[in-house]
Amino acid sequence: MSLKNPMLAHHISSQFNEELQEANAKFMGMGGLVEHQVTHAIHALLDANSKLAKEVGEKENTVNQLEREIDESLTLILARRHPAAIDLRMVIAMSKANTDLERIGDEAAKIARIAQDLCEAGQSTHGFMETRHIGNQVRVMIHDALDAFARVDAEQALLVLRADADIDREYQSATRTLMTYMIEDPRSISRVMNVLWVLRALERIGDHARNISEQVIYIAKGLDVRHTSVDEIEQKVHE
Repeated sequence: MSLKNPMLAHHISSQFNEELQEANAKFMGMGGLVEHQVTHAIHALLDANSKLAKEVGEKENTVNQLEREIDESLTLILARRHPAAIDLRMVIAMSKANTDLERIGDEAAKIARIAQDLCEAGQSTHGFMETRHIGNQVRVMIHDALDAFARVDAEQALLVLRADADIDREYQSATRTLMTYMIEDPRSISRVMNVLWVLRALERIGDHARNISEQVIYIAKGLDVRHTSVDEIEQKVHE
């Protein structure tokens, strides 16, 4: 994905452009790291790979540090440059999306901790295959949301919003199925609860990818589309 954001090269102040480009590059680098964290956490779980799970946990501090650095950079830009119009939207959107990236990292760390606990306890990860499909969808969502942000592509952001709605439906269906399974076979409760915790973390990751995509639409169109249905958002974007 390109780090060159088309919205970052037009400002009259070359210093403003340089500072915002630097913050954007760090943001996209953090996005790439978080994307890998999610991928590795899912692989650690499905492959019962304790070493990989531990590596995900160790990178959590790096993600947290990047979040703080990006926040500080954006705060200084606001204080020094007093951006207006679309420049201000870019700074605000990046600040909010930065928080969502950090929270995606938190959810990846949760999945990795479950994987590591199961490995250390010698418990089978049989049954976690239920997470593979949703996990793959979520990974694509993160990638597409970051790509949409890099290119300020409202149309691609809309596709991410659609994908999140699909994941929400699949999550609800899987939850109902697993709850029924626990009732029918109480011996499965411990394993199925772990599956449910992982699915919940993946569903939240999808929500954060959606939030990032909403910020793309805010930058591109100046629309605050939070708490709005996808159909309404699509109509507003195409007006």
